Amino acid sequence: MPITPEVLLSRLQDVLGDKLVGGTVALGEVSIEVRPESWHDAARQLRDEPGLRFDEMIDLCGVDYSTYAGVGRQGGHYAAVMHLLSVVRNHRLRVRAFCPDDDMPVIASVVDLWSGANWFEREAFDMVGIVFEGHPDLRRILTDYGFIGHPYRKDFPVHGQVEMRYDPEQKRVIYQPVSIDLREVTPRILREENFGDVGHG
Repeated sequence: MPITPEVLLSRLQDVLGDKLVGGTVALGEVSIEVRPESWHDAARQLRDEPGLRFDEMIDLCGVDYSTYAGVGRQGGHYAAVMHLLSVVRNHRLRVRAFCPDDDMPVIASVVDLWSGANWFEREAFDMVGIVFEGHPDLRRILTDYGFIGHPYRKDFPVHGQVEMRYDPEQKRVIYQPVSIDLREVTPRILREENFGDVGHG
């Protein structure tokens, strides 16, 4: 029988100690934040501690928190977030760590703990620009090798920077500056004067 989220959070606090920045229970799910320098050590403890046994990493991604409403962060904007599952203990966990430097977000790789993290970390590197120290083959996975920037960052231009097309004269694919004209794409909404008024049906 699985333990309650509150008991799990208490157990996590006991096991991780000062590696833990904080933890919450919301909608029956436990989320914790760990110190960036403790990311790998905390992950190892989460996997190996007999009372926790998070033997499966379900997902890992990079997140840009720079424009999140209500977050009010004073530190870094880029975070690595992973979701763990204990098949043995039947409980789940969300773990987050903020990279300390926005100019060069770096955090330890967990590929040696869960081999499935390999492509997830490559995607977080490609899309958000988080460098996973110790990754065996950290290179772009979704964008082209010559691609500039990281598309999931909030400051990445919506229209992109370059486009590629096939040039029939050169008989090859070429890159050129984006030819899209910038425009406002927010739809204009028109409503009747009494829209939503229960009395006017």
